[in-house]
Amino acid sequence: MRNSIRVGFSFGVTSGIITTLGLMIGLNSGTHSRLAVIGGILTIAIADAFSDALGIHISEESKNQHTSKQVWAATISTFITKFIFASFFILPILFLELSLAIKVSVAWGLLILSFLSYKISQAQGIKPWKVIGEHLLIAILVMVITHNVGDFISSRFGH
Repeated sequence: MRNSIRVGFSFGVTSGIITTLGLMIGLNSGTHSRLAVIGGILTIAIADAFSDALGIHISEESKNQHTSKQVWAATISTFITKFIFASFFILPILFLELSLAIKVSVAWGLLILSFLSYKISQAQGIKPWKVIGEHLLIAILVMVITHNVGDFISSRFGH
């Protein structure tokens, strides 16, 4: 049961950070609209949390290695973790100027992802810098791509 919760937690945190930051950065570069960014965060927190939870549920069921209770533990922990971590990104948007809020969110997200990556490396007995570097590289790549997509959409379809 504990492993199922850990699977859901790790997936929820990672997806909550990378997906939400990617969406925030893309929407910000494409619209520069606080309303669009908040709407995007709430959409991710609700729709994507359910989607990821169902994805984990089906993935765990397909392994035929877990009890129904373990599958549901992973499902519920994925949903709750993704919902909470995605929702946290609303706070800077509400209280700071938008461009500063995006920077604070990126720093906060990368810090949490680094900490989770460090804990994973410890559990696996491998060098932390490799795990942290790999995970941060992927997160930064997502942010760069979504920023560029937002810029492209704004220049192509903007007013």
